Amino acid sequence: MTALCEIRGLSVAYPGASVPALDGIDLDIRAGERLAVIGESGSGKSTLACALAGLLPDGARVEGGMRWAAGSPPRPGRDLGFVFQDPAASLNPVLTIGEQVGEGARRHLGLSRRQALSLAVEMLEKVRLPDPGKVAKAFPHQLSGGQRQRVAIAAALAAKPGMLIADEATSALDMVVQAEIVALLDDLVRAAGMTLLFITHDIALASGFADRVAIFRKGALVETGPTRTVLAAPAAAYTKTLIASHRDLATPPLIHEAAP
Repeated sequence: MTALCEIRGLSVAYPGASVPALDGIDLDIRAGERLAVIGESGSGKSTLACALAGLLPDGARVEGGMRWAAGSPPRPGRDLGFVFQDPAASLNPVLTIGEQVGEGARRHLGLSRRQALSLAVEMLEKVRLPDPGKVAKAFPHQLSGGQRQRVAIAAALAAKPGMLIADEATSALDMVVQAEIVALLDDLVRAAGMTLLFITHDIALASGFADRVAIFRKGALVETGPTRTVLAAPAAAYTKTLIASHRDLATPPLIHEAAP
């Protein structure tokens, strides 16, 4: 796979922080792959996502950089979709679901309001929400947490981006719904030939579908490689600790076939 983005020496420090959120990260993101970025809270994985999406807060000090294959950074909402951890916070409570899912397509693809609403219903069907026409007329508070997360995914994909970042997109959901959302993301990115950056603290959740994993700890990248290789023979002590907390990962049938 060719590199979609080459990250070299990337460091990010927030104002007033005693240590950097990211410290000298070197990492390639390959076109069409499913890369899982794994680490505990405070490991820097969400900072990496925000840096990639151009969403770092004002005052953040950045060293090093990123080189994109396209020659310029992706446009959030158009080239890069972003699914946040809490859909209740990312969805507007006073706009209908259809308006919100179609908003990006109106802005980036130049669709009319009617065309955008039609696309919204199509996207809601793609994320497997029952009666998508009815859901399009609903408001966020009328949906369950799992349904709202599906809406957030539909909105992120409406403008047909080439890359999707899912930042802890399943952590607020129960285990059954988590598995459903992960399977949905996997199916959607495979069908569209997209690149997926899946950020999670749960190595077990990522192990079933990710092509590669990147393990973060305290702002540093401690290990990266093909999922099977890292799980079978982790090089870093921290990775061994993560795997030890999910001993069933040692069972090969639990890991789906991944691209080389």
